[in-house]
Amino acid sequence: MSYDLAVWEGERPANAKSASRVFRDLYDRYLDGEVMDPPSERITAYVTALLERWRDITEDEEETSPWSVGPLIAGASGPLLYFGMSWRMAEEASAYAAQTASSMGLICFDPQERRLRP
Repeated sequence: MSYDLAVWEGERPANAKSASRVFRDLYDRYLDGEVMDPPSERITAYVTALLERWRDITEDEEETSPWSVGPLIAGASGPLLYFGMSWRMAEEASAYAAQTASSMGLICFDPQERRLRP
């Protein structure tokens, strides 16, 4: 089981309900189809920032990576990244992911709890 986050480009939704709607629309458009778009430059930069903190799980021989699937960039399409992390590191990794998204002008959303982060 993993803890998932969604990060995307755009204006910050006014509330969690609108964020849920935006997330569903982006997911349907960019991740649910047969062909995924290349990740945008900002999403690629965001993934790079996350991987500077913790290595990709595909390269993690010491099992210290919080990411539950890899390569991490595989969860990105266009302006959206949807990714999971292991429960054992979810609190630390999700806080870092949300803070990094905010610092880069990206939206961070918790789809399980349907809430914006941070």
